[in-house]
Amino acid sequence: MLDDQVARNDNQTIILSQYTQALLDTFKTAKKKGRPDDISALSVSQTVSFFALVYERVRNAVEYREDHLILRAAIERILRRRFSLNPDGHGEAENLLRELLWARYFDNGVLGAEDNMIIQNLINKYVRLRRQMVVGRDTELRIFLDQFLMDLLTCEVEETLKPESAAIQSNLTFFIYQVLRKKIKIEGLKEDQKDAFFLVAIEKVFAKSDRSYLRYHLFTTFYKTLQNHSDTELQILGMKLPAIFKKIDDMAANLYVENLVKFVRKQLPPFLILFALIKNKPDELQTILTNKEKLWNEVDQTCRNKYQQLGGRVRTLAVRSFIYILLTKMILAVILEVPISILIYGEVDRNAIILNSIFPPILMIGILGFFKVPGDDNTKKIYQRIINIIDEDKSFETQVAFVPKKSTPKRPMLIFGFTVFYSLTFLVTLTLIYEFLKNLGFNLVSQAIFVFFVSVVSFFSYRIRQVTKELRLEEKPSILSPVVDFFFMPMLSLGKFFSSEIAKLNFFIFIFDFIIEAPFKLIFEVVEEWISFVRKRKEEII
Repeated sequence: MLDDQVARNDNQTIILSQYTQALLDTFKTAKKKGRPDDISALSVSQTVSFFALVYERVRNAVEYREDHLILRAAIERILRRRFSLNPDGHGEAENLLRELLWARYFDNGVLGAEDNMIIQNLINKYVRLRRQMVVGRDTELRIFLDQFLMDLLTCEVEETLKPESAAIQSNLTFFIYQVLRKKIKIEGLKEDQKDAFFLVAIEKVFAKSDRSYLRYHLFTTFYKTLQNHSDTELQILGMKLPAIFKKIDDMAANLYVENLVKFVRKQLPPFLILFALIKNKPDELQTILTNKEKLWNEVDQTCRNKYQQLGGRVRTLAVRSFIYILLTKMILAVILEVPISILIYGEVDRNAIILNSIFPPILMIGILGFFKVPGDDNTKKIYQRIINIIDEDKSFETQVAFVPKKSTPKRPMLIFGFTVFYSLTFLVTLTLIYEFLKNLGFNLVSQAIFVFFVSVVSFFSYRIRQVTKELRLEEKPSILSPVVDFFFMPMLSLGKFFSSEIAKLNFFIFIFDFIIEAPFKLIFEVVEEWISFVRKRKEEII
């Protein structure tokens, strides 16, 4: 009986792998950013901060970004405006920090004189590097180098101001990399090449890094941060940077990365649940992760909580996406529809304008209104995969996924036929839409606006629906999927094109950045100085 009990207890015990134990140790030793003393702490007027916050929310609504990318974009926007007025960047660190405090990206009193000194040092290094590298280049190369340097600067500024978040994200990314790097082999690639491409894939899927953060993290993987380079080192490195920057961009755009992205995406759900568990129960991790029964209870609870939160996330993303589409695309299209219709046809079809205005939100609700959250079977699979990930048993790593160097189609003629057939789906779908709208009395202008609206909304809705799948280990396609894809794929392709290419013509961004923001922030500065002046006079009286 005693032997049976011991065997059962041993069966419930998990011996953590070295990677898992190292991850837990990093959370134990993580240091939080200290608050500055009362004398050196930066504070701003709450009155100014309120109006700056309102402005920032409206400004961010016209440029759709993931939440974790908004701060870096704001830093770049502020610095570019500041550099346009003060190219040398002298004294701009404090201005940057105050603007971030205004918009409440940081709480009052969290940033201080030490932050100001570090950020100013970064700005000075950026200015010196930019002068060394950019001056005298042709226009295209100058733009490329300038943007790459700005990406490095703004990412490092954010991670300097939020070191704890940056460290946690880095540790989690490295953990995924260490656990999965041996589980995939790519024909024709050396190990160091595969590892570099694999890191890019993890950055894209797990960290959801945009181009700026991809560049920064790849650069800091192979080289030191700007802050840790001496002036002499930067001068020597500056001569090599154009070639380094090009190599990094080529690495991020490599075709192998796409295959690795698909692999990482399939492996990610158990990591997301494990990391959520680590975040929610930091003080009990050792006990939970080493006991299967306790681990199951926590995984089950965490999964159910995450499944329930999916609905709220989808609704939030839908509202934000629709506001973005409304502000940046729909208003512009409607504004164009009226004068062009009058110019070409001599009249405006009110029914077409009404339908073009109300159909997109109805379509988005229809697409997002029906999604299934994962069930108990998915939770059990995630639980088992988490055990495989954290256990010291190496058998999980030996199950290698092999990716051939280049997949050659077995039946070239059949593939050619499929390509032609796929191309015809555009013609069929657009023809059906044309005939349907023609029967409703739409002119060609209104039809073009309708296709534009439907494709953009479909694309954003599709992207949002992917959120509901990020915790699903195995996706079972519906029986009707091929039929839906036949009519839906052309709209998605057009929506992706409109969103990526026409986004460059977002005139609302131009209005905010070049017409509204500069005078707005100048008014904020004047009001801030006035409030500070009055406060000092009051202190003198007291």
